Amino acid sequence: MRALMGLIKDRHGTWCAQQKVPSRLQVAVARVLGNGKPKQVYLKRSLGTKDLRDANIRAKPVLAGFDRIIRDAGAIAEQPSVKPQARSSLNETEIRLMADYVYATTLAWDERWRVGGREELKRTEAELRELLKKEGRELGAVAHPYHTLPPHGWSIAQLADSREQLEDALRTMRDELALGNVSAVEDHVLEALDAFGIDLAQDSVSRPLLGIAILRAYVRALQAIGQRNDGDPVETPKVHIAAQAAREAGGTLRNAAAGWERQRARPPRTVHEFRRSIEMFIELHGDLRVAHVKRSHVRDFREALQDVPRLRKGPLLKAPLPELKAWGRAHPEAKKISEATINKQLSAVQAILVWANDNGLVPEDIGWSDPSSKMRLPEEQSDREPFGLVELQMIFSSTLFSSDKKLRGSKGDAGIWLPLIALFTGARQAEIAGLSVADVQSDSALRTERYSP
Repeated sequence: MRALMGLIKDRHGTWCAQQKVPSRLQVAVARVLGNGKPKQVYLKRSLGTKDLRDANIRAKPVLAGFDRIIRDAGAIAEQPSVKPQARSSLNETEIRLMADYVYATTLAWDERWRVGGREELKRTEAELRELLKKEGRELGAVAHPYHTLPPHGWSIAQLADSREQLEDALRTMRDELALGNVSAVEDHVLEALDAFGIDLAQDSVSRPLLGIAILRAYVRALQAIGQRNDGDPVETPKVHIAAQAAREAGGTLRNAAAGWERQRARPPRTVHEFRRSIEMFIELHGDLRVAHVKRSHVRDFREALQDVPRLRKGPLLKAPLPELKAWGRAHPEAKKISEATINKQLSAVQAILVWANDNGLVPEDIGWSDPSSKMRLPEEQSDREPFGLVELQMIFSSTLFSSDKKLRGSKGDAGIWLPLIALFTGARQAEIAGLSVADVQSDSALRTERYSP
């Protein structure tokens, strides 16, 4: 059996797919890969097998990926004056989802060959023969003849080959992980970005973070395949691509916040606080669909808020939540925002989520429950005793309330109304101070109805 064009062996005897980049596109390909190199002469990826038949089969999607990279580079080279609009960063959730995607697709590929048996092999070899025919070549002898294979699953010889090849592949990728060489999985990174419909800038600080997350996921996937080879039951996770699933999963957090604002007139201060809380949540997790928000998202949000410094100056004034979280952890001695402030932001997010569910932004066939429920932090209780009857009589019989005279320390009418509202509502000082005149309404009609004979 002859090898497809573009297949070579590495020093361990493992087959690799390799394609030379045209000279005029080498700089553009390096830009597409975002690997920091001035130019990329060759595209190369290990196929994780020493068997030529397997290498020919596995090379097809890899070489197709190379073609896509070169095609994208050609578009850049043809329009040097047009700078594509690209994302400058990724949030933690996007990085985790793309790493999970690589893990799941790697195991799905393994399961396809492990369970498919000779019928799957027959279909794939037919495609390979057709491809070779177009190139004027023929498919020669194979390592595992079709008639020797079971109808489903692998033969003993195939399992033995898989164990040997996996040992080499896992050793190589562990070395790359130990070195932190994220370029070893650059093809997986590009595939994940493409699957999620994300155009990430080449100089983004998120690229190495995404690369190391995917490298770790790929090593875990190889370890899981090794467990399968030992007979351990390892499930293939469901592949979840946020960009595709989003269309059928209802509205996003920003959709919900905008709808909540439009529903009715609300105090500007309240709108600002709720909007800020939602934006901080999005800074950490992205603009998730409401149906996709889990308790783990809310917990991570709460923990990030616990690291936010109370006093923020300079760059910290406009820093996003992930940066505030990192700064706070790097400066444990700095005072952090209070539990009451954190609970206020949690309550704002909860209000938006509940509103979204009540107003149809969560599909009806999804069993939704409030992920923010019981997530509030215990607040420090005041050791002050409430005013007694005698003390209240002393306060409200003072000159401030018994005459029209305005006292300097009362700050105008606020000094009169704040104590009165506190007396009749039991609300906190900070809550009352944030109210506007429009927020205070008379319930005289209701009171008359209750107490009239």
